[in-house]
Amino acid sequence: MSFEPINCLLIAGGKYHDIDYARVEILKLLGSQNRIVTRVMENYECSEALDWADILISYTCDILPSEDIQNQLKDWLEAGGRWLGLHGTNSILRMMDDGLWHTPRDAPVFMDLLGSQFLSHPPIEPYTVENVQPSHPLVKDIQNFEVTDELYHMELHGELEVFLEAECSIKGRGFAEGDEALGRHPVFYKKSHQKGAILYLTLGHCRGHFDLRPYKDFLPELDRGSWEIPEFETLLKRGIKWLQSPF
Repeated sequence: MSFEPINCLLIAGGKYHDIDYARVEILKLLGSQNRIVTRVMENYECSEALDWADILISYTCDILPSEDIQNQLKDWLEAGGRWLGLHGTNSILRMMDDGLWHTPRDAPVFMDLLGSQFLSHPPIEPYTVENVQPSHPLVKDIQNFEVTDELYHMELHGELEVFLEAECSIKGRGFAEGDEALGRHPVFYKKSHQKGAILYLTLGHCRGHFDLRPYKDFLPELDRGSWEIPEFETLLKRGIKWLQSPF
């Protein structure tokens, strides 16, 4: 049997998360796909690799593309590119003199492509993720489930098709806009861009021993969050399937 490869660009890099762990887990899933060929980068400044890619996966935190790359990503998506954005991809974080994390709107083109920008989250604790489109193939047969992760409060951009969402009942702690976190927020959604689209999944927090430096030198406990529950693995697998053949 002869068939063409699917070129996948994985961008995994950034702050305050165990990027190594997430990178390896995503590569394991990609390695099980017999058509996918993967290249790995730490940031978006890889214009040639983006030209090469048919599909894109990002697991980043506080990593922004340059203006030129933002425009290239826009053109790539509109021409038919497919992108799976994970967890902190939509974050811009700045610690200010007031002791709070601020989320400046420094990359409007990028956040419009993603469909959201992270603003805050309450303390990490269990919450319920609700399936609001139970007949859709991406989330079919996934019941409402409990997860211990960061419940993202976001500024939304454009028309989104939401598959999973969650109710936030606690204000975001330590964030300048945390008081606005109360309410319902998307957890898994799709945003279309002409011939292409992005799937965005806010779950996926993970943290190792040294990932909060310089604010904390050492964290005694490893935090694997959603990575340890079967629903998250199912969502990742279905997201990768969607990248190869959108549905």
